Amino acid sequence: MRQRARSDQDKTRRSEDLLEAAEALALELGGVRHVTLAPVTERAGLHRTGVRRYYASKEELLLELAERGWGQWRDAISRELGGATGLDPTRTAALVAGTLAQLPVFCDLLTHVALYLEGDVGIERARRYKTNAFAAHDAITAALDQACTMTAGQIESLLAVAITLASGFWQVAHPTPTLAALYEQVPRWGHVALDFAPRLHHALEAFAIGLTRMPADADPGTAD
Repeated sequence: MRQRARSDQDKTRRSEDLLEAAEALALELGGVRHVTLAPVTERAGLHRTGVRRYYASKEELLLELAERGWGQWRDAISRELGGATGLDPTRTAALVAGTLAQLPVFCDLLTHVALYLEGDVGIERARRYKTNAFAAHDAITAALDQACTMTAGQIESLLAVAITLASGFWQVAHPTPTLAALYEQVPRWGHVALDFAPRLHHALEAFAIGLTRMPADADPGTAD
């Protein structure tokens, strides 16, 4: 068991250890809904009460993990773009879908953020999450606006749909053990069998192509 952190650097490292432990457990257990604080602190090598020095609750810990996910998505978009320009809607959709698929815990968390995580923390913690999430979103929009042929309004619409579909498709593609057993008994109910990454890619590509074929005055970015 690690000793109590004393320096700011130690505290930052402990906080990161807890986030990494929560993410690892979410991947191993099949989703963040199965994550509890006791296994997280044990995985991070801290005393079971030590987590309270860094996060007031499980909800705050998971919200921090979601906030970090936004930064990871922003960085992945930037990394994949490199210095690319002139990306058409098909390639843009593929990039957005592909980078999201690289972040399965983030996709899972997007559902839980909207359902309860934002509402179950203090207002200042919620404000910090919103501030950093919107900053990452705006950076992604700006990067794509420089690199692809879609308008800024179309990019924002694509990102909104990407976030919604990624969160929903992830949940459907990762059922509870009860539902998984049920789908084995009744295969035609097994919509859960969809392959997350290809389905997300296909849906975003269809949306991006259709969006760019709409009349210019239907572009949300041109609305007053």
